[in-house]
Amino acid sequence: MDLNENDAGEAAREITATGAFATAHVCDVGNQRSVTELFKELAAQKAIGILVNCAGISHIGKLESTTEADFERIFLVNVKGTYNCMYAAIDSMKANGGGAIVNMASIAATAGLADRFAYSMSKGAVLSMTLSVARDYLPHKIRCNCISPARVHTAFVDGYLKKNYPGREKEMFQKLSETQPIGRMADPKEVAALALFLCSDEAAFITGTDYPIDGGFFNLHG
Repeated sequence: MDLNENDAGEAAREITATGAFATAHVCDVGNQRSVTELFKELAAQKAIGILVNCAGISHIGKLESTTEADFERIFLVNVKGTYNCMYAAIDSMKANGGGAIVNMASIAATAGLADRFAYSMSKGAVLSMTLSVARDYLPHKIRCNCISPARVHTAFVDGYLKKNYPGREKEMFQKLSETQPIGRMADPKEVAALALFLCSDEAAFITGTDYPIDGGFFNLHG
């Protein structure tokens, strides 16, 4: 699922190229009606057993530089989007006898990062929702965990550097990379590998847990 039809289609093509099965769907996670209708359609074909909430947007700014529009935009996608998808999937999981949910939080949920007021708010909410859902649905054998990455090298990072540091992209990329004690940003595949594990039967005893994947950010400074 993606708001961008081309991105969704490309992801599905990469999956099917490996011999697996995938379908692409356009969906605005902030629109509950859109999410609910799509999930009903999918659940009618096959019970939903796994949900990974990875849609998210960022914002740079402290309290006084965060407008109401900024705050609501971040909340709509990062918080309401996560709620909408869990809300739409939970009945199918209950009917199916269980399931696994993985929500994408961030180290910003539990660390005081500069100029990340709205983003930190949203990821703190994702962490809290994760714990609440994990507790409430224990009787239904539905596990719910979240992942909290530090900086990950994505297209967003490249776009941010190009926009804010034209001509200094390489220098600033290295500077940001070195804020992780391990000396680099994460690769998206490393985060995906953790999500895959948490969705698998090997993680059957794990629920209500936040997993920092941070290159030592929390514990190895100094």
